[in-house]
Amino acid sequence: MTINDTTENATLAELCAANDTKFILAMFVDLRGKPCAKLVPVEAVDELATEGVGFAGYAVGAIGQEPKDPDLMAIPDVNSFLPIPFIKEGLAVVQCDPHVEGKPWPFAPRNILKSLIAQTADAGFEPWVGAEVEYFLLKRAEDGSLVTADAADDSDQPCYDVRGLTRMYDHLTTVSTAMNQLGWSNYANDHEDGNGQFEQNFKYADALTTADRVVTLRYLLSAIAGENGMIATFMPKPFADRTGSGLHFHLSLTKGGEPVFPQVGEDLRGLGLSETAYGFIGGILEHAPALQAVIAPTVNSYKRTGATATRSGASWAPRKATYGGNDRTHYIRVPDDQRVELRGGDGSANPYLAVAALLGAGLDGIKRSLDPGEVGAAPSHVAELPLTLLHAVEALESDAVVTGALDAAIPQDWPADQATVSTYFSNLKREEFFHWHSAVSPWEVDKYLTAF
Repeated sequence: MTINDTTENATLAELCAANDTKFILAMFVDLRGKPCAKLVPVEAVDELATEGVGFAGYAVGAIGQEPKDPDLMAIPDVNSFLPIPFIKEGLAVVQCDPHVEGKPWPFAPRNILKSLIAQTADAGFEPWVGAEVEYFLLKRAEDGSLVTADAADDSDQPCYDVRGLTRMYDHLTTVSTAMNQLGWSNYANDHEDGNGQFEQNFKYADALTTADRVVTLRYLLSAIAGENGMIATFMPKPFADRTGSGLHFHLSLTKGGEPVFPQVGEDLRGLGLSETAYGFIGGILEHAPALQAVIAPTVNSYKRTGATATRSGASWAPRKATYGGNDRTHYIRVPDDQRVELRGGDGSANPYLAVAALLGAGLDGIKRSLDPGEVGAAPSHVAELPLTLLHAVEALESDAVVTGALDAAIPQDWPADQATVSTYFSNLKREEFFHWHSAVSPWEVDKYLTAF
């Protein structure tokens, strides 16, 4: 039994034995996307599989707990088991679903996405997702500043430069080989538009599997880069004069295994899509301002979407909620009749929350048969995307569909005096904005020190 074999009927212990696993990282992420884990020896695999492993939830971070609350128990999903001996010999990782007192914890992002997948199934569909993970490879200079790991990567238009790819060959091929060993089908590795920026693509899968892979890939990239004295960062905009890092999602639906996005017959809009697909697009555009709080969830995110100029001459980040064909300036790009690409998200997005929110918005559009309008035009009520994280949070708080997606895992008997996930998340992000706003930056000192 290997990772490429089915895990449907295998126990965690059997998978460990088949892959010579000695230690398991029992992993999950908080609402910010911080990866958390405990290192479990294979001798305790049966206990891990049946009882999970405990965490002090408040110490985890943004996951809706206080110091007085009972433990989070991370229950492993056997189907997510991955041996990663290329990180450490005998090591494996398994994604977990946090529970509290025997029940799925509604603030756990993976539980939220699973609830939205269930809602999608109730609507008669299966969701499929592909993801493009962009990142920078950096180092610290002697003065502590961030510099490109490849010192020779300094041209004005480095995108797809074969010389840049060759210089980073060892890193890129190590990651590519790892992906293929895990069965992810890596099909391309490229130098992106910013100096030091890369993207390594893998095949689409069901929504939960792809979200798991984004989380795992971030960990793998960070670990592999760190072993070679580099920093892999998914920060949306680490440099003011370079392109930012996106996290683009390719979304599609099937019904009974059959694609529902392609149009049968003539499509007057010219994109070859069905009314179901246009409803899905209409839902995402309708809720775009609120979605930005989830798919672009940091102060730094709005340095990317607000960029007016970069060294290469383009920012590649959409500034309006439009849709169109094979045109990368749109919020939603339609590369073919099988899928739509959502380009508004960035590297700081939590993939579980992002996909959950996008599914919620798209399903709302299908349910209401929302018309996305003319190709290339933004909805009349969405003049522009939020300018800052604070604007996005305000849009989120007034959007019942997107907040409903975040709250999808909250049980009906949830106490009325306890915060919901959407309220907790909104407060978290508002506080983040004002922490940034209260800091005095070098720009302010340069601008105002002797100005008056």
